[in-house]
Amino acid sequence: MPLGFHHLIQPPAVVGEGRPPLLLLLHGVGSHERDLMSLASKLDPRFLTLSLRAPFPIGPGSFAWFEVELSPVAPVIRPEQAEASRARLAEFIPAAIAAYQADGSRVYLLGFSQGAIMSLALALTRPDMIAGVAAISGRTLPELFQDAGPLGGKLAPSHALRGFPILVLHGTEDRVLPVAFARETRRLLESLPVDLAYEELPMGHTVGPEALDKTALWITRQLDREPTTIPRAGPI
Repeated sequence: MPLGFHHLIQPPAVVGEGRPPLLLLLHGVGSHERDLMSLASKLDPRFLTLSLRAPFPIGPGSFAWFEVELSPVAPVIRPEQAEASRARLAEFIPAAIAAYQADGSRVYLLGFSQGAIMSLALALTRPDMIAGVAAISGRTLPELFQDAGPLGGKLAPSHALRGFPILVLHGTEDRVLPVAFARETRRLLESLPVDLAYEELPMGHTVGPEALDKTALWITRQLDREPTTIPRAGPI
């Protein structure tokens, strides 16, 4: 398995000086690495983009970052699988930076649905590894805020999260992960010193055109920001 995950590659369309910024695309449950690759051409052309396949097969051509059972109250997940995926992503990033000669200080994640969940999980535990996260139609795992369990006790310290850029977009018509989950994510993230941009859009469980436009604009603004010195977390 190359570098830890099967993945597709799109080189930057615009090559500047130095190493290119790296964008990782994380798909939703039941999908695959080809699902989000069409977004790459609509995002900042400076990115070297990798679209990853989640590690757990759940059917033919169907993969998950962790198994989940949707219920009327809250999704029931296998937290040990979520933790395995989180740890594997943390191993993949430096390997990809080295293999593709990318800029390790400009690594961004864009996740949809379960991919958004995993993007937020990595951001909140290893902000030292990435420069920002765009999370569309996802949620924040409450297990990250607990002391016990496979995901417990791994939340990065406040000083490491200070100013960390996070974009959360969610559809008000989402029937898979209702917008209440996004509002809970906003509540949890507002308790942390991250730089949160949050917006609800009139869409279902999808990456609609407006969401894509807003994501593209947000990511380009992050790339164009002046570098800042942010205290980073150590290994977790």
